Amino acid sequence: MMYGYIRVSSTDQNEDRQVTALRGKGVPDGNIYMDKQSGKDFDRPRYKRLAGKLKPGDLLYVHSIDRLGRNYEEIQNQWRILTKEIGADICVLDMPLLDTRNGRDLMGTFIADLVLQILSFVAQNEREAIRKRQAEGIAAAKAKGVRFGRPECPLPDTFENIVRQWEGKQLPLQKALEQSGMSQATFYRRLREYRRRRLD
Repeated sequence: MMYGYIRVSSTDQNEDRQVTALRGKGVPDGNIYMDKQSGKDFDRPRYKRLAGKLKPGDLLYVHSIDRLGRNYEEIQNQWRILTKEIGADICVLDMPLLDTRNGRDLMGTFIADLVLQILSFVAQNEREAIRKRQAEGIAAAKAKGVRFGRPECPLPDTFENIVRQWEGKQLPLQKALEQSGMSQATFYRRLREYRRRRLD
């Protein structure tokens, strides 16, 4: 039986291309499993279901080696489970050398294992480089004064008066919170910012 597995991020646009490639290999639509994920989420319910269905002699197509895991160890582990424990064949579409149906002799197995290790390592390094570039970009943006997150709401026009009354003990804290429309934590944070601005 032939199966296909696709993993795409929520922003990925190449889902159709992967489906087309799997259909081109003769994989029935009902045997194509796809997980959509975002960010760091790596829960793969469809992959787990697929792995539970695979039997010895089944053939699994994946578009690229990094569909099997987030890092070197995970890719290696999934490859071992699928090929050694389950006994299924795997064909990686963008790397024809990684097709367990080819070269079942010692040399073929050795070459496939070697290529797998190199590609797994490269996939992990690529992800780490992307993360590093993102962190550097964020740090550079922050250094230039770019703010991240939700924009701060402007202080109410009455905030200065509320603070003055509260500091003069004419207004209890609870009333100050109600009048400013803030939680206690937000009130104190905005109060610190307000006092800093007053000193500048």
